[in-house]
Amino acid sequence: MDPLVLLMQRFHHTQFADARRLAELKSAAGQSVSVCIPTLNEAETIAAIVTTIRRELIESVPLVDEILVIDSGSTDGTREQARQAGATVFLSSEIAPETGSHCGKGENLWKALHAARGSTICYLDGDICNFHAGFVTGLLGPLLTNPDIDYVKAYYERPLALGDATHSNGGGRVSEILVRPMISLFYPELAGILQPLSGEYAARRALLESLPFPTGYGVEIAHLIDLARAGMLGRIAQTDLVKRIHRNRDNDDLGDTAFAILRVIFRRLERDGKLTLSSTLTEIHQRWSVDEARVEPITKNIPEPERPPLRG
Repeated sequence: MDPLVLLMQRFHHTQFADARRLAELKSAAGQSVSVCIPTLNEAETIAAIVTTIRRELIESVPLVDEILVIDSGSTDGTREQARQAGATVFLSSEIAPETGSHCGKGENLWKALHAARGSTICYLDGDICNFHAGFVTGLLGPLLTNPDIDYVKAYYERPLALGDATHSNGGGRVSEILVRPMISLFYPELAGILQPLSGEYAARRALLESLPFPTGYGVEIAHLIDLARAGMLGRIAQTDLVKRIHRNRDNDDLGDTAFAILRVIFRRLERDGKLTLSSTLTEIHQRWSVDEARVEPITKNIPEPERPPLRG
């Protein structure tokens, strides 16, 4: 096993609970922090997330300089909730319109780099139900205290709600059933990443601007593979956020996610000389809807294009 897997630094969010000290370090280094949240119909949770960051990390302690919500066209009032809570809200399609527009999480993250002013970017998902300030301080802490760290991934327990029962370790199904086996087969140097698809991470802007961004759910695994290829595993750290509770998605949605991630991984496998594709990857995900006596095919076009690095 690559020794970097064993050497990768891990932290606990409580090690960085002193937000005032982090703010002092940020100021002394001449840094600034943008928290960027991609959203699509997150009205139930976005206000609480934004309010917590604004109250505890902007008004009480000047750690975060701006909160941006980058929205994909929500229809449930997400943008209004976020704006009222204190975020600066953008429609993804309206940022850098000359570059065109795609629908997807990775697109929102890439567009956030155009809108954000911070030298450090902290990405958070907008559906976290148990959000606390440690989600932000735990990710920023390693970057502000160690100049040799450039990229910090979250890891946590992911409960899975099934009916009235909650299973402590049933979440992260795409990670455990698809991505981790693919890592073991083709990118074992990434085996030490505990939550490869976690949507909570922070990084220095210069690093993020050097990476391509798949426009959908393949963005997180793409970052890790590309960082490993660039020899930067030693500059990645991980922070334990303990538990992340969010809206669990159904198998149909997870199947679409897995399809997009596979397209991203296979493109990189071919690029990295690990396999040769004998035909072009299809963009059509095919599945079936089975309801009593009715069986219907369902097809969805999932091209998962990639945005280029903002700088070479």
